Amino acid sequence: MIVDHLKELRTWLFEGALPLWLKVGEDSENGGFSETVTLDCLGSADLRRGRVNPRMVFVYCEAGRLGWDGPWMDVALRTQAYIERVFGTSQGYIGALASPAGELVDASFGLYNQAFALLALYNIADVNSDMRSQACTKAAALLDVLNSRFKHPIAGFQEAEPPRAPLRANPHMHLFEMCLDWESSENLSAEQKAVWVALADELGDLCLTHLICSKTGGLREFFALDWTPALGAAGKELEPGHHMEWAWLLLRWSKLRGDERAKAAAMRLFEIAETHGVDRERGVIMMGINDDFSPRDTMARLWCQAEWLKASIAMLECTPEEEWPRYQASLSDALGALEMFLKDVPFGLWKDKCLEDGSFVNEAAPASSLYHIVSAISELDRFLKTEVGQKMAAFELIK
Repeated sequence: MIVDHLKELRTWLFEGALPLWLKVGEDSENGGFSETVTLDCLGSADLRRGRVNPRMVFVYCEAGRLGWDGPWMDVALRTQAYIERVFGTSQGYIGALASPAGELVDASFGLYNQAFALLALYNIADVNSDMRSQACTKAAALLDVLNSRFKHPIAGFQEAEPPRAPLRANPHMHLFEMCLDWESSENLSAEQKAVWVALADELGDLCLTHLICSKTGGLREFFALDWTPALGAAGKELEPGHHMEWAWLLLRWSKLRGDERAKAAAMRLFEIAETHGVDRERGVIMMGINDDFSPRDTMARLWCQAEWLKASIAMLECTPEEEWPRYQASLSDALGALEMFLKDVPFGLWKDKCLEDGSFVNEAAPASSLYHIVSAISELDRFLKTEVGQKMAAFELIK
């Protein structure tokens, strides 16, 4: 039963992951979270990427929204303060790498990191009225940096200054997500949201116009500076997990705008990923396929399973009831795949990589994955409170 799966996942999150990462993943001496927690439940001393701690701001804010009674607000606020203190640069953007001791060792620009810096600021603005104005101001200042120094003449943003290929779909996907989150907040004014609404529309159109292949409906990852596909093998790379993630986002956007073009593109992305990206023998979605949909990278990572789950929920919400059995089966398969990565490790940790033979890599759990897990749990929680979700759950009981 889907409801039972949600209960188990919430228990895993509330009683396992959130307390464990707070106890052993957060650095009580220097601040911030470690990159990984080992299977012996120890935080690592690895260099910390600029994307990871902003994700942890999201994780603990979302935990608060889900009803966790731990100190989620305090954790989010001190993690945000750590990000600004350690990763902030004189150039106005978030740097790339810091030492555990809090020294910024790589202050270079990365568009991907800025997307998560903006996502963290959104979460602070959304949950804390005292910090809202300040967080909105900081987000606007970072967006000004992107627009003044890294804006692409067609759409989206450059990856470097001066411009350097390849351009990548992935950072733009997370910027798109961040914009939709700003737009969806019930705690921000229309004026505060307006700039993010405009950017969301630009990025959604970028996806439909340049990122998705007009012939196949597949979404490429790497591009030349004019948004044509990158030359060579890079221009042929597709990622089923990103197809699922983009499908989820495009369906959110299409619902907001009433855009049938975006809905059709999202449904095609889902179809490609489920048909060609899922290894039915292992029951997992793989990392990579080629633009002819042949397998390219058969490793399966946890984050892809979480995005499969979110996309299957979005498909259930946008299709007529007679089509629900297909997407309900997909939701069930995605839940099984995700939960497989949470087994046979300390409670609150996870496995990250499943090899072609079905074995898992024995390694520390990366903090970056918790963002995907929490997002998937949150979507499932939200869905089961909707009319569609309740009707589907009732149908399961009848069966």
